[in-house]
Amino acid sequence: QVHLVESGGGSVQAGGSLRLSCAASGDTDCLSAMGWYRQAPGKGRELVAGITTGGSTYYSDSAKGRFTISRDDFTNTVDVQMNNLKPEDTAVYYCSAMKGPRCPGYGEDDYWGQGTQVTVSL
Repeated sequence: QVHLVESGGGSVQAGGSLRLSCAASGDTDCLSAMGWYRQAPGKGRELVAGITTGGSTYYSDSAKGRFTISRDDFTNTVDVQMNNLKPEDTAVYYCSAMKGPRCPGYGEDDYWGQGTQVTVSL
Protein backbone atom coordinates (compact mmCIF):
# COMPACT_ATOMS: atom_id res chain seq x y z
CA GLN A 1 0.00 0.00 0.00
CA VAL A 2 1.16 3.51 -0.83
CA HIS A 3 -0.05 6.69 0.81
CA LEU A 4 0.24 10.04 -0.96
CA VAL A 5 0.02 13.46 0.66
CA GLU A 6 -0.02 16.62 -1.45
CA SER A 7 0.86 20.12 -0.35
CA GLY A 8 1.57 23.50 -1.86
CA GLY A 9 -1.69 24.50 -3.47
CA GLY A 10 -3.13 27.97 -3.11
CA SER A 11 -4.24 31.10 -4.87
CA VAL A 12 -2.03 33.22 -7.10
CA GLN A 13 -2.43 35.88 -9.72
CA ALA A 14 -1.82 35.13 -13.37
CA GLY A 15 1.88 35.01 -14.10
CA GLY A 16 2.70 33.77 -10.64
CA SER A 17 4.23 30.50 -9.53
CA LEU A 18 3.38 27.63 -7.23
CA ARG A 19 5.22 24.50 -6.27
CA LEU A 20 3.24 21.38 -5.47
CA SER A 21 4.79 18.59 -3.50
CA CYS A 22 3.71 14.97 -3.13
CA ALA A 23 5.12 12.83 -0.35
CA ALA A 24 4.83 9.09 -0.84
CA SER A 25 5.06 6.53 1.93
CA GLY A 26 4.64 2.79 2.16
CA ASP A 27 5.61 0.25 -0.50
CA THR A 28 7.08 2.80 -2.91
CA ASP A 29 9.79 0.51 -4.31
CA CYS A 30 7.33 -1.22 -6.63
CA LEU A 31 6.04 1.96 -8.27
CA SER A 32 6.80 2.57 -11.94
CA ALA A 33 6.05 6.26 -12.16
CA MET A 34 4.40 9.18 -10.43
CA GLY A 35 2.50 12.05 -11.87
CA TRP A 36 0.36 15.07 -11.35
CA TYR A 37 -3.17 15.22 -12.71
CA ARG A 38 -5.67 18.02 -12.52
CA GLN A 39 -9.41 18.34 -12.74
CA ALA A 40 -11.15 21.61 -13.44
CA PRO A 41 -14.84 22.11 -12.65
CA GLY A 42 -16.98 20.33 -15.22
CA LYS A 43 -14.00 18.66 -16.89
CA GLY A 44 -12.33 15.31 -16.78
CA ARG A 45 -9.10 14.52 -15.03
CA GLU A 46 -6.02 15.10 -17.17
CA LEU A 47 -2.37 14.16 -16.77
CA VAL A 48 -0.29 17.32 -16.53
CA ALA A 49 3.18 15.96 -15.81
CA GLY A 50 4.69 12.59 -15.03
CA ILE A 51 8.05 11.10 -14.18
CA THR A 52 9.19 7.48 -14.28
CA THR A 53 11.52 5.72 -11.88
CA GLY A 54 14.18 6.10 -14.57
CA GLY A 55 13.69 9.84 -14.70
CA SER A 56 11.85 10.12 -18.00
CA THR A 57 9.34 12.93 -17.97
CA TYR A 58 6.08 13.71 -19.68
CA TYR A 59 4.27 17.03 -19.97
CA SER A 60 0.92 17.87 -21.44
CA ASP A 61 0.94 20.47 -24.17
CA SER A 62 -0.48 23.03 -21.77
CA ALA A 63 2.28 22.38 -19.24
CA LYS A 64 5.28 22.32 -21.56
CA GLY A 65 7.63 25.21 -20.99
CA ARG A 66 5.89 26.28 -17.79
CA PHE A 67 5.84 23.25 -15.47
CA THR A 68 8.79 21.18 -14.31
CA ILE A 69 8.40 17.87 -12.53
CA SER A 70 11.14 16.45 -10.34
CA ARG A 71 11.61 13.61 -7.91
CA ASP A 72 13.72 13.01 -4.84
CA ASP A 73 14.15 9.30 -4.24
CA PHE A 74 15.73 9.92 -0.84
CA THR A 75 12.64 11.64 0.53
CA ASN A 76 10.15 9.88 -1.79
CA THR A 77 8.72 13.14 -3.00
CA VAL A 78 7.65 14.32 -6.42
CA ASP A 79 7.28 18.02 -6.99
CA VAL A 80 5.94 20.08 -9.82
CA GLN A 81 7.12 23.66 -10.20
CA MET A 82 4.47 25.68 -11.99
CA ASN A 83 5.49 29.02 -13.49
CA ASN A 84 3.64 31.63 -15.50
CA LEU A 85 0.33 30.32 -14.22
CA LYS A 86 -2.82 31.12 -16.15
CA PRO A 87 -6.46 31.23 -15.08
CA GLU A 88 -7.05 28.07 -17.09
CA ASP A 89 -4.65 26.25 -14.77
CA THR A 90 -7.25 26.57 -12.03
CA ALA A 91 -8.14 23.08 -10.88
CA VAL A 92 -7.77 20.51 -8.17
CA TYR A 93 -4.38 18.89 -8.61
CA TYR A 94 -3.91 15.26 -7.70
CA CYS A 95 -0.76 13.28 -7.19
CA SER A 96 -0.83 9.75 -8.54
CA ALA A 97 1.52 6.82 -8.17
CA MET A 98 1.45 4.20 -10.90
CA LYS A 99 1.76 0.58 -9.87
CA GLY A 100 4.58 -1.43 -11.37
CA PRO A 101 4.45 -5.19 -12.00
CA ARG A 102 5.71 -5.96 -8.47
CA CYS A 103 2.99 -3.93 -6.78
CA PRO A 104 0.01 -5.71 -5.22
CA GLY A 105 -2.99 -5.09 -7.40
CA TYR A 106 -0.91 -4.35 -10.49
CA GLY A 107 -3.31 -3.59 -13.34
CA GLU A 108 -5.94 -2.28 -10.96
CA ASP A 109 -6.46 1.28 -9.77
CA ASP A 110 -3.34 3.31 -9.12
CA TYR A 111 -2.76 5.26 -5.91
CA TRP A 112 -4.15 8.78 -5.53
CA GLY A 113 -3.71 11.66 -3.14
CA GLN A 114 -6.56 13.70 -1.75
CA GLY A 115 -5.99 16.65 -4.08
CA THR A 116 -4.94 20.24 -3.58
CA GLN A 117 -6.68 23.30 -4.98
CA VAL A 118 -4.87 25.70 -7.29
CA THR A 119 -6.66 28.93 -8.15
CA VAL A 120 -5.23 31.43 -10.60
CA SER A 121 -6.90 34.83 -10.91
CA LEU A 122 -6.45 37.64 -13.38
